[in-house]
Amino acid sequence: MIQLQKDEISFPDPAFYHPMGGLIAQGGDLSVDRVLLAYQHGIFPWYNPGEEILWWCPDPRFVLFPDELKISKSMRKIMAKDIFWFTENRCFAEVMQQCKSTNRKDQNDTWISDELIETFVQLHNKGIAKSVEVWQNDELVGGFYGLQIGDVFCGESMFSKVSNASKAGFIYFVSEHQHELSLIDCQVYTDHLKSLGARMISKIDYLYYLKSTL
Repeated sequence: MIQLQKDEISFPDPAFYHPMGGLIAQGGDLSVDRVLLAYQHGIFPWYNPGEEILWWCPDPRFVLFPDELKISKSMRKIMAKDIFWFTENRCFAEVMQQCKSTNRKDQNDTWISDELIETFVQLHNKGIAKSVEVWQNDELVGGFYGLQIGDVFCGESMFSKVSNASKAGFIYFVSEHQHELSLIDCQVYTDHLKSLGARMISKIDYLYYLKSTL
């Protein structure tokens, strides 16, 4: 594992570096330039706030190809009933805050720190980080955020206050942008996203898609 320095913004090339578990490097900082460079190289931060920053590029990689989106019969009925309505980039910081405060199964803490939120808000202001909001009546009940690198959307985290809200938001997003995106990076496996059609590909294949879009 490589130790990063704060005065030098660089990462080892994950195509030629194959650590166990996908942990590429540690240290550095969460500056806008470093975080953007990381995602451009298929690397993302994932760590406990208060501890040293850890940078990952797992192999295999969990992704969804937009044309492989699976919508169950029950979700088709929910989408048809207009239970939810959707916006994009309407309240980015609030979506991140909601993701931060969401309790997750088998997880006692969150990797979303105030510093990370500050960095992503700056990336949002540059048009790179984006959010999807799910509303029921006038209440924000779900959503997710991520970074768009070319035509690859790197999903980060999602939240849901009511049943099926985040799933509906994801279906909306993929359906709306399926002709603009070649790939959606889901990073690591979840049953939730597998049910929507996400699957594993090799790290090398993921890096190929990412490089071809830059």
